[in-house]
Amino acid sequence: MEKVVLAQADSVDWVYRGEGAANLVLAYTGSSSAFMGKVMRIQKSQRKGKSRVHENEGLTAHEQLLWREYKELLVWPNREIVQQLYVKHVMSPLLGPLHVDAGMRVHVTKEFLLSVEKNVTCRRPACRIDSSQVDVNRDSVLIISDHSVFMNGTLKGGPCITVEIKPKCGFLPVSRFISEENVVKRTTTRFKMHQELKLHNQEISEYSEYNPLDLFSRSPCRICKAIEALYATPQNNFRVFLNGSIVFGGLGGGAGNTTVLVGEAFEDALKDVIKADDGLCKTSFIQLVAETVYTSGVLDQLLEVQKLDAYDIEGAIHAYYNIISQPCMACRELSKDKLSNRYPSLHSITLDESLKIVKDYLIAATVKDCSMMISFRPMEDGDVLSESSHNTVYLGSTKQVFEYKVFFIDLDLKPLTKMEDYYKLDKKIVNCYCLRTKTEHKAEKAARRDTYEEVLR
Repeated sequence: MEKVVLAQADSVDWVYRGEGAANLVLAYTGSSSAFMGKVMRIQKSQRKGKSRVHENEGLTAHEQLLWREYKELLVWPNREIVQQLYVKHVMSPLLGPLHVDAGMRVHVTKEFLLSVEKNVTCRRPACRIDSSQVDVNRDSVLIISDHSVFMNGTLKGGPCITVEIKPKCGFLPVSRFISEENVVKRTTTRFKMHQELKLHNQEISEYSEYNPLDLFSRSPCRICKAIEALYATPQNNFRVFLNGSIVFGGLGGGAGNTTVLVGEAFEDALKDVIKADDGLCKTSFIQLVAETVYTSGVLDQLLEVQKLDAYDIEGAIHAYYNIISQPCMACRELSKDKLSNRYPSLHSITLDESLKIVKDYLIAATVKDCSMMISFRPMEDGDVLSESSHNTVYLGSTKQVFEYKVFFIDLDLKPLTKMEDYYKLDKKIVNCYCLRTKTEHKAEKAARRDTYEEVLR
């Protein structure tokens, strides 16, 4: 924990960058060398509804059992510090230290947090303001590098452009614990099914054609197709920053379909970075991102960690109830004919086996929900490739060479109690999707019948 304490007067140097469900992200605009090229993550509190795990407490007794091999996580009574140590000691070894930044914690006063809350309110989406606020009862915040710029904010060698992508789950589950009525999960991506529920709940206004399997495919054409789909309907899965300032996508909420005007503005923003003919900057940028995802292979390791979820939630939930020594609600919901021998067998395994299943599931849940940031900086004619400390990629359409770096962010430790929420959400997603497809099939059948009757008249 750094000894620096940020007070009320320091709040003016931190500006709103965006937010997720759990944290606000602020970027530093001041002159202190200690914070240049940094962003701040501040915990939020919910205004209403179900509260989050109490952040002033450490791991619960069951969580201490779950993470016992990581002794660094067990000694801290504060969950915020545990979160940072989880990134450092669990996620960094799994994803590679070159792509993970655990950051540092810095003390703040309550007055600093109150001032931040006041300063950022006008920038936050209404839906976020309604549901959450800055948690002013914290005594520290997380400071990490701003991965949307190079060299601690010094734009040496030209402008920097960064794309932030939420890859989502990149594989179809094959677990034998998936029930027959949920077999659609084996052939349809979680992302596609979840789109239906989000549309039903009015969380989104349009479907996205993005398919995570394309992004993870190792096929240049399919990767490019995935990036194009993300660009067409960004929602909260695709954002672009120029020199640290957002130029495409939503700040703290989702963005709808990309309109002509939005596309033109983005095209104009790219002109200083992508040396393409008029109207072709966006196309070249998508090619640049796709080429980097393909050549770097950075998603390969992410996919391996995602696949630690070998049992699916339909299997892992039974191991969860073994750990907490409670009657299994999942078994109670299943009728005798659906219970079969699959699920009772999970209640006969050892505690260590149950712990491994749930631990692996929660680690996989972290990386299914994380974001990837890829930053690019065009190299000038005088730059020497051998002197670059970063990897490089060649964009053939513009004959440019770019330095790039890749980082995974939002690698939060998932609370053990989320297991029940994951199980309930999984049922909602599948049921909503199946209901829609069943309704569509009925409509198609009725339309065919009407057509047939019309022909016979």
